Amino acid sequence: MAGNLRHFLKLRDLAPAEARALLDRAIALKRDPQTNRRPLTGRNLAMVFAKSSTRTRVSFEVGMAKLGGHAVMLPTAQTQLGREEPLADTARVLSRYCDAIMIRNDSQADQEELARHAGVPVINGLSESHHPCQLLADMQTWLEHRGDPGGKVAAWIGDGNNVCNSWIEASALFGFRLRVATPHQYRPDAAALAYAGRAVRLYDDPRAAAAGADLIVTDTFTSMGREAERAERIQILSAFQVDARTMAAAKADALFMHCLPAHRGEEVTAEVIDGPHSVVWDEAENRMWAQMALLEFLLCPAATSSPSPFA
Repeated sequence: MAGNLRHFLKLRDLAPAEARALLDRAIALKRDPQTNRRPLTGRNLAMVFAKSSTRTRVSFEVGMAKLGGHAVMLPTAQTQLGREEPLADTARVLSRYCDAIMIRNDSQADQEELARHAGVPVINGLSESHHPCQLLADMQTWLEHRGDPGGKVAAWIGDGNNVCNSWIEASALFGFRLRVATPHQYRPDAAALAYAGRAVRLYDDPRAAAAGADLIVTDTFTSMGREAERAERIQILSAFQVDARTMAAAKADALFMHCLPAHRGEEVTAEVIDGPHSVVWDEAENRMWAQMALLEFLLCPAATSSPSPFA
């Protein structure tokens, strides 16, 4: 395994061709689950959670079951990590029991340390800096509804958070243009912007960013771990709420995405997230299919390939 060991800590850990093939596989699994021959029978996924979760936990756990495998839930407070066992030691032990490790925490640096000492693939289920699994689902959803995102325009509006950073990486990986509208104090990660280069443009005005866009995306104004900043964030970010006027600035058939959980009346109005432009429920479902394809890619890369919907 060591010679072929791959981790998935950032979206840019994938090459463009790998990312597109992975989405092809996710769509094939969703269209016809019988294309899945339970290739992960006998395989086990350790799921390390330092942060609460609905979609990440259920999508990985059910996805592993659909592939024939098993997932082990490990809240950090109920493990020796909660008693300050070194990450390196935990990585070595879990690698003896399980075939992959998914971790959801508040430290990209800790994830990278875990990966350095693990003998199995490590998957980022969310950190303070990136949320690459969410972007696989988002790209699958965009592809299903509108075809190849290459050459299209997406607008991120709101906080320049971990999901925004992964959207920035996606723009370079999938060849679309991304407009990022945030207050200056909540700009996205400089390293992600440098990676994407001219694929990304920063805006101060959310409606200018939305003008003529093919897709509008946002996220909560207050990410986990920043609850103490909630009142200040809502005050500063309120001008970046996605509402009917924002969507009216985009193309008539523009999609709306949100990774959830959503706070109606804060980052998005109810009429938008519950309206005809919204694809958030498909987006949430696709967490499972995209992650199933990712697990196959990391654990059995020779799994069935499918004709490309990008063709």
